[in-house]
Amino acid sequence: MIEWNEQHQMIREAMQRFVAEEIEPNLEALEHGDMPPYDILRKLYSAFGMDEMARSRFEKTIAKARKLEAGEITKEEARKGGGGGGDGAGLQLIPIIELCKYCPGMVTAMGVSVGLTSAAINGKGTVEQRERWALDLLTLDKVGAWAITEPGSGSDAFGGMKATARRDGDEFILNGSKTFITNGPYADTTVFICKLEEEGVDPRDRKILHFVLDKGMPGFEQSKPLRKMGLHSSPTGELFVNDVRVGMDRLLGGEKALARTGGAGREGAKDTFQMERSGVAAMALGIVERCLALSVDYAKERVQWEKPIGEYQLIQDKLARMEVARMNLQNLVFRTIELSAQGKTMTFAEASAMKLYSARAAVEVAMEAVQVFGGNGYMAEYHVEQLARDAKVLQIYAGTDEIQIRAIARELLTRS
Repeated sequence: MIEWNEQHQMIREAMQRFVAEEIEPNLEALEHGDMPPYDILRKLYSAFGMDEMARSRFEKTIAKARKLEAGEITKEEARKGGGGGGDGAGLQLIPIIELCKYCPGMVTAMGVSVGLTSAAINGKGTVEQRERWALDLLTLDKVGAWAITEPGSGSDAFGGMKATARRDGDEFILNGSKTFITNGPYADTTVFICKLEEEGVDPRDRKILHFVLDKGMPGFEQSKPLRKMGLHSSPTGELFVNDVRVGMDRLLGGEKALARTGGAGREGAKDTFQMERSGVAAMALGIVERCLALSVDYAKERVQWEKPIGEYQLIQDKLARMEVARMNLQNLVFRTIELSAQGKTMTFAEASAMKLYSARAAVEVAMEAVQVFGGNGYMAEYHVEQLARDAKVLQIYAGTDEIQIRAIARELLTRS
C-alpha cells in the first residue's frame, strides 16, 4: 500500500467533519476535564455505524467459538476471516489519526476501553465471559479499564506487582491498588491483574491472573480523575481493592487459568501491550500532521524583519524535518494495514521499534512546532501547546522508550 484509497479518503473527510462539529466546539471543556469523552465517543460510534459493525463481528466470532467448543470446527477454521483485511484496518486507524489531530486523549480513552479491556476478555475469557462483558465494551455501551500498573512497580509491571488473589474455597479474595489507570474513575468494567498467593513460590514468579470487576462491587473503590501534564480528555485514576470477594466466574479463563503453567498470564498481558504499542504510530501521525499544518500556516503569516518567518532557512529546516517524520509515520501505518490484510501482525520487537520511533517523532515535531510559534506556542491559546503536552505521554505509557529499546535489543541479540 502506497497511498490511501478512495474509501479511506471518504472516511477521512467524514471524520474531519465530525471532529469539526463535535470535538472542536467542546475542546476547551474536554481539555479542562469538565467533560468526560464518552458521550462524544458513543456519538462517533453511532454516526459511523462502528457499534453495529462491532456487534456483527462479535456475534460471528462467538458463533465460531461455540462451534469450536462443540467440536464442529477446528481452531484453524475458527481463526479464518478474523483479520478484517487491509480496508478494515485502515478504517479503524483513520479515526485515530483524525481524533489525534485535536484530542489525543479521546483516542487513549477509547483504545483502552474498546481495545485493551475487551481484547483481554476476548483473548482469555470463556465464551460465557466474553458474552457477559466484551460486547458492551466493543460497542462503547460500557466503559472499560485495564489495570496493571501499581504505585511501586512502573516498568517492572510483573516483578513488582503487589496486588494479590487468595484462594478461599471456590472463591478468591482480592487486595491491592493500581495507579495511572486510563478510564479508572468512570469504568463500568475493569480487568484487574494480580498475583495468585502460592506458598513456597517466590512472589516474583507467582501466577498472574486476570479478574473482571464491576463498578460498585463491595470493597472496590475508584478515585476521582487525577491531574496530569497532558491528555486531559482521557480520565486517569487510582483503583483500590480491599478484600473484594469474587467467584470463579470472574477469573478470566476460569479453572483453566489456574491450571496453566509457566508465564501464560504474563504472555497474555504482553500481547495486550503489543497491540497498544502498534496503535501509537497512528496517534503520532495525527499529532505530527496537525503540528505540521499549523506550523506551515504560521510560518507564512508571521512576519519578522519585514518578511514571513517561513523564508528563513532555520524555520525551513524545522518544517522539512516535520515532513520527513510525517512520511515515515504514514509508512509505518501503511505497513500495519498491509500486515492486517495478510492476516499478520508485527512481532513484539517490531511493535516496540515502531512505538519507539513514533513516540520520539511526535514529541520532537510537537516541540519544534512550539518553537516555530515562539512565545505564542507556549500559550494555551495556540493548539500546539496542548499537542506538545499530549505527545509526551507516548514516550511513557505502554512501556517507556527505555523498555522499547530493551525489547528490540533482546530480539536482535538472540537471533541465530
